[in-house]
Amino acid sequence: MTKQLHLAAHFPGVNNTTVWSDPESRSQIDFASFRHLAETAERGTFDFFFLAEGLRLREVKGRIHDLDVVGRPESLTVLSALAAVTTHLGLAATVNSTFNEPYELAKRLATLDHLSGGRAAWNVVTSWDAFTGENFRRGGYLDKSDRYVRAQEALRVVRKLWESWDEELVLDQGGGVFAREGAGAFADEGDHFSIQGRFGLPRSPQGHPVVIQAGDSDQGRDFAAEGADVIFSRHGSFEAGQAFYKDVKARLPQYGRSEDSLKIMPAVTVVVADNDAEAADKAQHIREQQVSGPTAIVLAELLWGRDLSSYDPDGPLPAEGPVVGSGVTQGRVGYNDPAPIIAEWRAQAEEHGWSLRQTVINQQNRQTFVGSASTVASAMNRHVQEDAADGFVLVPHLTPGGLDDFVDQVVPLLRDRGVLRSEYTGTTLRHHLGLDR
Repeated sequence: MTKQLHLAAHFPGVNNTTVWSDPESRSQIDFASFRHLAETAERGTFDFFFLAEGLRLREVKGRIHDLDVVGRPESLTVLSALAAVTTHLGLAATVNSTFNEPYELAKRLATLDHLSGGRAAWNVVTSWDAFTGENFRRGGYLDKSDRYVRAQEALRVVRKLWESWDEELVLDQGGGVFAREGAGAFADEGDHFSIQGRFGLPRSPQGHPVVIQAGDSDQGRDFAAEGADVIFSRHGSFEAGQAFYKDVKARLPQYGRSEDSLKIMPAVTVVVADNDAEAADKAQHIREQQVSGPTAIVLAELLWGRDLSSYDPDGPLPAEGPVVGSGVTQGRVGYNDPAPIIAEWRAQAEEHGWSLRQTVINQQNRQTFVGSASTVASAMNRHVQEDAADGFVLVPHLTPGGLDDFVDQVVPLLRDRGVLRSEYTGTTLRHHLGLDR
């Protein structure tokens, strides 16, 4: 049976794909930017619009990282505004489970679900580092090994709150409406939370928000298999995607779940042009824009774990070995074992005669799908039909017009192939994803 392809739009914001220097680049915080990208995604009948989260500005040697200087808005506030200017598009917010309480999480997300008519989603993320934690009362207290423990408990409690409302109502003789005695009542005792009370909202048209998870570790994959509706994967290549898909889907039966109950959607980048050769040239130009000399040094410092500011980005790679856990960069995910990656970089640089910047360009930012509209549509469809993904989260390099070419050129071809809806057939995100059947 032909599988349907699911699509989501990621607002690029503070992302390493973003090209700031392009004349078409606009504000990362102006509502017009969010609205343009969301309306483009809805025109393309995407499943949902996806926002990341930043709880602290990232730093490099004590200075604010260049990708953060524009500011990092709060996801639910932006999505609540977008709920008023969209009608079908799902609205997915990344909200941290480490520094938020279950009642607050449940109520804020349920409110968005009601405001949007059942289109909300929660991307459950964790944070363990003390650098981020300094912004919060519990700064740095959570051991790295406990982050999924807290996240699993938070998700379980949030779901209990969402499901606590008894929808059966009775009328008194005066015409007032009273909920049954148990409506909204909850109590939960766990390792991280001990709460009781009454939840303030009934269920939304889709029951409760869709749950998204992005972990790739063994623990993270189990977390997704147990409780997520969508997993936001980083495995965009075909072979890696198939291996990840097979592994995660095989974990579902132990939690009493079917294969269709969890959608796997890797983050991907797309470059479209009139033909494959033009697209390849365009992709190379974008990669060169994405990695300036200073950016190449910063990304190399993340890998080497040492100050490389004295190096020429257009010169050779550093001769020194890496320093693990040096703290040169703050608020960015580092590398547990950078030595094999550095060895690969050196081998590639020697083979091709690349400078440090050229190595970073070719190792860090290669686009997932590059080609004519027909080439891109065929490749994306192959990934879905041959179980490398259920769909994709598209991360454009431009704000806000980075999806225009894809929606205008690739989406019609996907529709012609019968793998993407021509119009929405339901009103909730759960329906778009095929999770309400």
